[in-house]
Amino acid sequence: MEALLVFNAGSSSLKFQIFDIADGRLERRIRGKIDGIGSSPRLKATTADGAELVARSFDGAAVPDLPAAIAEARDWLLALEGVELRAIGHRVVHGGPEYIGPVLIDATVLDRLVHYQNLAPLHQPNNLVPIRLAMEINPEVPQVACFDTAFHHGRAEHTDCYALPRTFYDQGVRRYGFHGLSYEYIAERLCEVAPEVARGRVIVAHLGSGASMCALRGGQSIETTMGFTALDGLPMGTRPGQLDPGVVLHLITAKGMSVEEVSDLLYHNAGLKGLSGISNDVRELLASDDPRASFAIAHFVHRCRLHAGMLAAALGGIDAFVFTAGVGENSAPIRARIAEGLAWLGAELDAAANEAGAALISTTRSRIALHVIPTDEELMIARHTLALIGTQAD
Repeated sequence: MEALLVFNAGSSSLKFQIFDIADGRLERRIRGKIDGIGSSPRLKATTADGAELVARSFDGAAVPDLPAAIAEARDWLLALEGVELRAIGHRVVHGGPEYIGPVLIDATVLDRLVHYQNLAPLHQPNNLVPIRLAMEINPEVPQVACFDTAFHHGRAEHTDCYALPRTFYDQGVRRYGFHGLSYEYIAERLCEVAPEVARGRVIVAHLGSGASMCALRGGQSIETTMGFTALDGLPMGTRPGQLDPGVVLHLITAKGMSVEEVSDLLYHNAGLKGLSGISNDVRELLASDDPRASFAIAHFVHRCRLHAGMLAAALGGIDAFVFTAGVGENSAPIRARIAEGLAWLGAELDAAANEAGAALISTTRSRIALHVIPTDEELMIARHTLALIGTQAD
């Protein structure tokens, strides 16, 4: 049967999925990932209904980086029977001003995407590795790039610009926004689970190692917390979020730090990791009795509440708030603390539903609905890929 392969390459993990194409429809066959790359690599894959297909651990030196992880995933995938690969879809974090939708990848497109590596150094280089390898191994299989920035295109220029001379905007220095594939999925899913609010004003909180929020009106992006790069907005696992640019100037001019040192600080040693000095993992911080861990969590929650207020102002009020991604979907304590700060908007948390991991965690008295919706970036990539290769075939 014809199938689509989807790659979602991150900074320390590689997720992949296989979707069968049945009568022009997508049916998920396999979910897989390799995480812990460089430290404690693990390959795991299951069928769509959760049956385990492989669970393998590696020595850190055996899978030290993403190319090695892709090689392991490729070897396992090549051993599968009954897979006739029709196309490969990829998550690419930054599409710049020119890529406003999915695009068929060729050498020219790949060269352009390399141009944006400095704007997303944790992700963009890793996003491009599986593309290059697939070009070498199966050059005849079409590949499609799906961009995290694309969903936010089309907003008014005065919301996307910085207060800099116009020439900078024309050169691409603007607020792009990220996590667009996740927000696009949530917007579609809301139409199914809560159509009464999907047409209204919704804030979606994509809370994971990378974190951002997006204001949706009628399923369209109105405003978001990230900007020119994925450093902006909410504090994250290793990134600081919103930062006075004067701090960067100070680090360079007064502290004598090089550009490379500042970049390493902001991308790898700030955020929850920098604040706590312990970990970038919310689970570890919540379990710790170290006061630095609770301090880092308090800062994260505080900034989430502040940015929620900003987005509510952009929408003129809200009808629903959605938690998604790793922390948003799985951490009841974080959801509870953020929801507490939304009381002024009329939010009232159902504590029992929240602890139970229910899909709706607001009380019947709450003026805004509080939802927990698992995101599915890989499904969005598969849909875009199928649509694009179908168009190309026509």
